[in-house]
Amino acid sequence: MSATVRAAVLVRPGAVVLAERDAPRPTPSQVVVRVDAVGVCGSDTHYFDHGRIGRFVLAEPLILGHEAAGVIVEVGSDVTTRHVGQRVSIEPGVPDMTCPQCLSGSYNLCPDMRFFATPPIDGAFVEQVAVHAAFAHPVPDTMSDDAAALLEPLSVGVWACRKAGVGPGDRVLVTGAGAIGLVCLQTALAFGATAVTVSDVNAHRLELAGALGASRVVDAAAPDAWSGASPTVLLECSGNAGATGWGLRQLEPGGRAVLVGMGGDSLDLPLSVVQERELHVTGTFRYANTWPTAIDLVTTGRVDLDRLVTASFPLAEAARALTAARDDARSIKSVVRPQA
Repeated sequence: MSATVRAAVLVRPGAVVLAERDAPRPTPSQVVVRVDAVGVCGSDTHYFDHGRIGRFVLAEPLILGHEAAGVIVEVGSDVTTRHVGQRVSIEPGVPDMTCPQCLSGSYNLCPDMRFFATPPIDGAFVEQVAVHAAFAHPVPDTMSDDAAALLEPLSVGVWACRKAGVGPGDRVLVTGAGAIGLVCLQTALAFGATAVTVSDVNAHRLELAGALGASRVVDAAAPDAWSGASPTVLLECSGNAGATGWGLRQLEPGGRAVLVGMGGDSLDLPLSVVQERELHVTGTFRYANTWPTAIDLVTTGRVDLDRLVTASFPLAEAARALTAARDDARSIKSVVRPQA
């Protein structure tokens, strides 16, 4: 085992450097994973651009990346359910497992959550990471490294559909056709939605949404973007205030809306629409107990994650990966390969 590993470290907004870090060693309950693929999330890009998200502020150098998968190379002394050589997808948030939220099953709301790439917790743009064994989920060899890493954003889609209660007969509107919108589309169909409409302003993303099963795609820039039966569910994945208001206005009475996309800190809510139609509006924060479902959706072919990957980069080019989405209008999901 090497004494050090290479890491791509955010030292200040806009500046990522390749550095040596001490190689991780597992606690009794942890495993060490050789990281083979890490998806780039919008939150990574936000930290790269601004050095903060809400109350989480970059105060010291930070390793980004939380959508990760790889192979176990070492196990802690108490670990009996995982073994060296096992391929795993990493669930990047480890809760304290003792607070009321954890004990009720809502561990995503744990106030002491230690989440990869959220200051001051380092992430996975590094050759190896240590993680609690229970949060290193075994994946079959039929699943690619990229798909195993992208089980994390798929878990966001699974959680959003669960929060919305998506089921047979639902008509779903997904606003925003980025990676999260596209996994929400596929998950909603897998959960039994009768029809899923996807809106965006990017023609390439709408084309991919159609290829992934969208019943209809809508150019959100068109003034008459919506016609036909009102949706029963809104999955708002753009974070755009205008798209959120527009989407809420499309819902039928009693409709359910889940706000998934990261936008500003506040939102002008069309309150009269919410009240008069008795809409159910909620937010969503990460996920809980989603990996088994996400793994099943991919291994059974109901969700295609590999179609979302548009570029890959070696660890030394992590900064390019972080800006790919704004450099290329056709970009959906970039992947960093720490072993390259």
